Order: sequence, then structure tokens, then C-alpha cells
Amino acid sequence: MINQNITIQDINLINQETMISNLGIEFTEIGVDFLIAKMPVDERTFQPMGLLHGGANVALAETLGSVGTFSIIDGKTHYGVCIEINANHIGSAMEGFVFGTAKLVHQGRTTHIWNIEIKDEKHKLISTSRMTMMIIERKK
Repeated sequence: MINQNITIQDINLINQETMISNLGIEFTEIGVDFLIAKMPVDERTFQPMGLLHGGANVALAETLGSVGTFSIIDGKTHYGVCIEINANHIGSAMEGFVFGTAKLVHQGRTTHIWNIEIKDEKHKLISTSRMTMMIIERKK
């Protein structure tokens, strides 16, 4: 379960001056077992043919899953790292925004699994990913 004391403003603040903010990724909604973020389809996220880059989709997906795990664990005693992510690029986008929704599938003691769907503004599926996070205890 995602910590409901963490706000969208908190999440967007900690992402400033990172790859996340450079890609224009902005979190828009947080729930008990999901997060939503949007990413612009523009010169920051295009591939040379003027389409949304598949790597940008993966960056959005990994950002969602990583922040989701960060929002669950106690950061003073543990941290999470992505150990696997896969993506299927189903559609393309050339403008506007895409919206990623990460849903928690498994919350174990040592792993979290997230499913992430990325859709365009018309709700057309662009990409789908599955991500596994490993939870590691901080050394004292």
C-alpha cells in the first residue's frame, strides 16, 4: 500500500533537476495501489523520425515503478532498485502528452512488481511494461 502521507507535490519536488524533470515527466495522481504521471511528446522525447521514443516510454515506466516503491518502503531503513523491466511498444504518438499508470501487482518483503500502461490523450495504448523492484536493507 502506498503511503497516503506522500503528496504529488512531494514527489514532483524530489524529481526536480533529474532526468525525470528533463523529460518533462510530472506526477498527477497517487492512490492506494497506483500512480499516474504524464510526459510530453516533444523534442525531449522524440526519436529522429518525429515519434515518441520507445526509450522515453521505458523511462516513464521505470520512473513510475521506482517512485511507487519509494512511496511504500521506509527510506530510512531500505531502498529499492529496478532489477528487471520489459516493454511492448504497441502504438505511437507524435504530439501532446502520454499518461502512464503504474499498478502494484505484488508487494512482498523483498520484491515489488508493477504493471505500467502508457496511453495517449485519446486513451489509445502506446506501451505496456512490467517491472520488478528489489528491496534492499540499508547498511547501518
